[in-house]
Order: sequence, then structure tokens, then C-alpha cells
Amino acid sequence: MGATPKGGRDSYLGGNIALIRSQNVLDFSFSKLGLAYINEVQAEKLSNVEVYEKDVLLNITGDSVARVCIVPNNVLPARVNQHVAIIRGNDKVDYRYLLYYLQYIKPQLLSLSQGGATRNALTKKMIEELEVKMPSKGIQKEIVSILYALDSKIELNRRINDNLEQQAQALFKAWFVDFEPFRGGKFVDSELGMIPEGWNIQPISSIFNFQEGPGIRNWQYVNNGTKFINIRCINNDIINIQDANMISDEEAQGKYAHFMLKENDIVISCSGTLGRKALVLKEYLPLCLNTSVIRFTPRINRQLGFLYGYLGSSLFLNKQIELASGSVQANFGPIHLKGMSIAIPDNNVLNQFSDIVNSIIQKKKNIISESLRLTNLRDSILPKLMSGKIKIDKLNS
Repeated sequence: MGATPKGGRDSYLGGNIALIRSQNVLDFSFSKLGLAYINEVQAEKLSNVEVYEKDVLLNITGDSVARVCIVPNNVLPARVNQHVAIIRGNDKVDYRYLLYYLQYIKPQLLSLSQGGATRNALTKKMIEELEVKMPSKGIQKEIVSILYALDSKIELNRRINDNLEQQAQALFKAWFVDFEPFRGGKFVDSELGMIPEGWNIQPISSIFNFQEGPGIRNWQYVNNGTKFINIRCINNDIINIQDANMISDEEAQGKYAHFMLKENDIVISCSGTLGRKALVLKEYLPLCLNTSVIRFTPRINRQLGFLYGYLGSSLFLNKQIELASGSVQANFGPIHLKGMSIAIPDNNVLNQFSDIVNSIIQKKKNIISESLRLTNLRDSILPKLMSGKIKIDKLNS
């Protein structure tokens, strides 16, 4: 278990050594969003928590406690801070089997973590006392091969979606930042700089609808009800609803009814790590909005593609960062959005652009839907494989 350099986030002096924190460790996957970097002097002080290839990372505190993943090689060299533990097996255990086993016992880990007086936490002693069911190395590899085949397809889908996202952002930049399709025409000066003649500067509130969620409190949480979104649920352009907290169906259908999300809403994080974006799929519903997350919809449905491109652009992210307030963490909200403007062409141009990006969005939705099905399949057979309820030879046959 690592430590944070004294001085908090301001002490991350940069360099080429990653400092892995809890927000980077997701279930089965690693997020580079918000990854911090430290220099060699700082890294030397954390040499006891150096991360190596095939290490398994386990979150040990807070809302993300018990999330576990394998460190990707392209993040190394790296250290972990005090909220992440390194789980390193010996030669008797396949490192991927260890990952899946920790997922298998996640309910046990969550139960252990709730023994503290304040926030959830797993201690070093708790981790050291965990017992791991250890079949032969051959059986471990058989189990891993089945689960890893599903994870490999999920990872391939993620990379395809990353590529589609880059296409959408490249198109937005070409059309609305560099104005490439309009270079043959006349440009005029505006409050936002030089823009194609005939374009207008409009407040984004005239083009998009937006709404921040309510402040749902811990005492409102229930074990069975309607799930609501938190910032931690938005990662890699996907909403992870597996670990989402819930409010009662009565509240969701009553006083929070106007905060219930709909298919094709776009949600954006607006506190802490800014810029997390995800499209709402029908598979996520019913799902309620919550504070620190803003939902967006286009005023003209056909122009979803333009909204999607804008919200994922560096143009929007840089404006978020510029306007965000808060001495402890960045906060960005509707009050900032109401003061923002953008250069807009006529509806014909907007519709042409949106039609192109809408086709990209549909491809992404199809791929995410497939990954959700694969994830559900993996999660359903994992405990049966680990417990022995499904025999390897039966699956192979």
C-alpha cells in the first residue's frame, strides 16, 4: 500500500512515473483518466510500492473499495498511493486467476470493508488473512482461458469504440474548430475569433437542454430500488451501473421523476475529474440522475451528433477547466453553462454533421450493448467456475 506525496494533488510534479490512485482502478479494467505523474525523486520515496508487470491492483478505501484490475504494461513504470494495494502472487498462482478470484470474493471484501467507523476500508491485516482457493495450476489456466476469452472480446470492443470516439472528435475539430470544410468561403471576426461568414454566436442554452441532478444523501440509500448515477459510474464512455447505489422506487417515481434519465441522454461529470462523458443506453434504464453529473439533450433530436461531438471535444473540456470553481476540487455547473457560447452554422450544416456522427454513435451503441451482454455472461459464470458448480470438462464439451 502506497502513500500520497505531501501536499496533495499540487505535489504531483510531473515526470514519467505514474502514480496510480483509486479512480484509475476499475473492475477488470484500468482508467488512465486523471492518472497522476511524479518525478524520480518522489518515486524513490515510494520504491516499496513499485508496480510490476502482472501485478493485480486492489482498491482498499472509499466508495470504490474492492475494485480490482491488472495493471496494463503501458502504464509502467508506476507506483500506487495509499488507497491502492498491490496483490502479487507466487509461482503457484496464475495472476489472472488471482484477479478473477478477488472478483469472486468481492461480497466478502465489501463486508470486511464496512467494519470501520467512517469510510469503507480494507486493512493490510484483512488482506493478509484472506484465504485463496487454489486448484492446480492446470485448472487455474483452464478457468482463466474461459473468462479471459470473454474479457479479450470486451477489451477489443473497447478499443474499437475508442477509435470511433477519436473519429467523432476529429470530425468535430475539423468542422467547428479548424473550419476545414468552409475554408473556401469568407471569414468574419467575432467575439470568439474568426468564423465563417453566415455563422452566428449563440448561447449553448439555445441549442442544448441541460440539467444537474439532485443531492441524494446517504440516508436515502436502499438495498432494493432504482439505481442512480455517480461520477464514479462514468468511465471509458460507459456507465457502470453494477456498483451504483439505489433510492426507493417511490422517490424515483415521485419527487425525482423529472431526474430520471432517458435513452440517448448524454451525461457529463461536473465535479472532481471533469470531462467524463457517456451516452445513456436503454440497457442502463431505469436510472436516476444525481448531483455532480449533468445531463444534456439537443433541442433538435436530429442534432444529437453535434451535441455528442461538442461535449467530447477539447473545446468544451478546456472551457470546463477554465470556468470550474472550488478550492478543494473543480466544480462546474449549469451557472457556467448559461454563460457559454459557441459559433453555430445554419441547421442544414448542423444536420449534415450530426447525420455523420449519429452513424458513429449507433455503431458505438451496438458495440457497448454487445460488451454488456458479454460482461453479464462473464459475471454469471465466474462464481460458478470458482465454486466448482460448473465443471471445466463440461464447459469444454
